[in-house]
Amino acid sequence: MAEAQNSPTLGSTRAGGPPSVGSTTAGQIAVAAESTVATRMSAPPSFDVADFPVPHGREEEWRFTPLERLRGLHDGTATATGEGVKVDVQAPEGVTVETVGRDDARLGKAGTPVDRVAAQAYSAFEKASVVSVPKEAVLTEPIRIAVHGQGGVAYGHQVIELGAFAEAVVVIDHTGDAVLAANVDYLLGDGAKLTVVSIQDWDDKAVHVAQHNTLIGRDASFKSVVVTFGGDLVRLNPRVTYAGPGGEAELYGLYFTDAGQHQEHRLLVTHNTPHCKSNVAYKGALQGEDAHAVWIGDVLIEAKAEGTDTYEMNRNLVLTDGARVDSVPNLEIETGEIVGAGHASATGRFDDEQLFYLMARGIPEQEARRLVVRGFFAELVQQIGVTDIEERLIAKIEEELEAAVA
Repeated sequence: MAEAQNSPTLGSTRAGGPPSVGSTTAGQIAVAAESTVATRMSAPPSFDVADFPVPHGREEEWRFTPLERLRGLHDGTATATGEGVKVDVQAPEGVTVETVGRDDARLGKAGTPVDRVAAQAYSAFEKASVVSVPKEAVLTEPIRIAVHGQGGVAYGHQVIELGAFAEAVVVIDHTGDAVLAANVDYLLGDGAKLTVVSIQDWDDKAVHVAQHNTLIGRDASFKSVVVTFGGDLVRLNPRVTYAGPGGEAELYGLYFTDAGQHQEHRLLVTHNTPHCKSNVAYKGALQGEDAHAVWIGDVLIEAKAEGTDTYEMNRNLVLTDGARVDSVPNLEIETGEIVGAGHASATGRFDDEQLFYLMARGIPEQEARRLVVRGFFAELVQQIGVTDIEERLIAKIEEELEAAVA
């Protein structure tokens, strides 16, 4: 599988965008002709849906998305219904679960909507769910949030808040059928450790568009594992910023795109504070006619974010003809005082050498193909750390592979 890599060091470097203007010699910073990350959005972030024009598909942030399949989420014609989604939260003792109104100060604290659908979701929700873990609490069981679609349209807002030095694992499980637009906020206090597993296991006709906002406190650690299998159209926009130095973010993703499905993951990590780290690793497999996966990985290192260490990677395995992948990594660096920064993107078919190695040892071709795909996803599944969820996802991968090798 061919892999494109870029590990810039000094200056303003935007892999995937237009070349920078100027030179980068010792003691100099190149002046960019334009900011790749900044120009990806057609309008500034805002909580007001009126600040965003209705997209037409020619905008940079919408050009890969089939707007006609959003079922009205992008133009305001999707009206919320009472039977949209049902949310059930199961939390260990000591965790506070609240239903709050729009005036709660924690809503929107982690980030501002960056497109019209996210702003529409923020403008349209009536009640939000806030799950709070008190400071210094170390949970031994995960918090489980089940979001089950009941066939209607829904706008939602969810907040997960960890106090200083708290530790928790949260599993957000999306199932059923719905047209859902939502904002999800993760607030990490200083020294806190949060792992979030977000599973999109929707029915075939579901539409799910969400912005995930994370604000990482000083010396706090955030791990996100996004798993996308189901739905007609799923478009997720995870975004990370830092509230203090020493923060770490690990963003992992696993997706399996079937015939006709559109799965889109658009990430932005903004290093706005010195001495923080981020690592992004997303992997996808595609099969079937018109299966379409989109991965956009943006990392911005601001001038004040000295000592940053970051890397992002996306790999895709195309199992059949007729599938399409768009993978666009972007890295913008505004300071030369960094530890490291780089990215990689690769898309290909089965590795013939791996298949030959396995088949030469007596393993039938179909089983050899399964083993290759299992190995492809294994390192990401192991990042989850919740046994029953890992077993469920392995079984789901096996189910998908049955169809792939048939």
